[in-house]
Amino acid sequence: MNLESISYIIDTLYAIFAMTLIIFMVPGFAMLEAGIVRTKNVTAVLTINTLIYAVASLSFLLFGYSLAFGDLGSDSMSKYAAFLFQMAFVGKVVNIMSGGVSERAKIIPLSLFTIIMASILYPLVVNVTWGSNFLEGTILELSMYDLAGSTVIHSTGGWALLAAILIIGARKGRYPKEGGIRVIPASNIPLVTLGAFLLWIGWFGFNGGSVGSIASKENADLVALTIMNTNTAGLCGAIVVAIIMQIMYKKLDLTMILNGALGGLVAVTAGPDLYDIYTPILIGSVGGILVVIGVSFFDKLKIDDPVGALSVHLLNGIWGTVAVGLFASNGDDITLLGQLKGIIVVAIFAFVSSYIILYIINKIMPLRAGNDEEMQGLDVEECGIEAYPEFKRAF
Repeated sequence: MNLESISYIIDTLYAIFAMTLIIFMVPGFAMLEAGIVRTKNVTAVLTINTLIYAVASLSFLLFGYSLAFGDLGSDSMSKYAAFLFQMAFVGKVVNIMSGGVSERAKIIPLSLFTIIMASILYPLVVNVTWGSNFLEGTILELSMYDLAGSTVIHSTGGWALLAAILIIGARKGRYPKEGGIRVIPASNIPLVTLGAFLLWIGWFGFNGGSVGSIASKENADLVALTIMNTNTAGLCGAIVVAIIMQIMYKKLDLTMILNGALGGLVAVTAGPDLYDIYTPILIGSVGGILVVIGVSFFDKLKIDDPVGALSVHLLNGIWGTVAVGLFASNGDDITLLGQLKGIIVVAIFAFVSSYIILYIINKIMPLRAGNDEEMQGLDVEECGIEAYPEFKRAF
């Protein structure tokens, strides 16, 4: 067996291992969202997360992958491993969205949107950033560097979520007519914590696997650096939010601390392979600050996001992509202008296309549950199974 064959086998195994870590993010999103929502909506949240993985993955297999990558192949690993790795990403875009519209969005319309997102919208974003690039040679051609998807995945999902919230509105009673904000506490903090750490673990495959190869000493070092920087940003996001919570409220709000960690992870995702070991401290810290600012900002606008996905994924997806232009050292290939152009082009496409598709779906099949369904909880109407049947439901 020659060296080329050994490298091929090693990179194939690594891609499959990274893909497996990314799939751990499926229960990560599911557990986090199930812990955040009220007990009467837990089964519905778990069901949509299950369907997102199944529907998005199959849609990407049948349609999305070829649209994203065209005839581009992988000589360094099995083409099947390359597909599986990319497939693991696709559902995360809709997972970001589903948590933000939980407790009032219906399952079937969201599943229909998942098909379109995984088959057309997300693959088009991938095409012009990581894929075959149909914009090549045009004025819109992008030079944005985004290793694992601060913009391509997280901001795309965040813009789709913003479009969805603008269409379906806030949860009933969240913003009372007399003013103020009604606090709807998380139903299961242990599940929130478990979900956040599953996401954190999955991020090591998310970013580390995006390096693309581990079969040489140089690439092995780069993968290790990427994972180290990824972890550092998450640590700093959590620590900074903990400090802010203690100073501002004299309370250590665990849900905010965990979102701070996730914000730091999103922020570093665009360029963890480009930074030294100290830059992620700054990037993750700013990511945590943006989560705190963002949660308050969106509430003031009465944009109801139960899991804080807009603050974590949209704001930090933008920040992380800008940070590459500010801090990355990769010659003349990366510029701040190029990063900003990529952010803007993806933002316009993702928001406008998502809004149009969701608007059409909403006209055909309402995205939002009725008032009685929302009050009773979506578990009964949508699924016929209650997650906690022994609990007395509090309306």
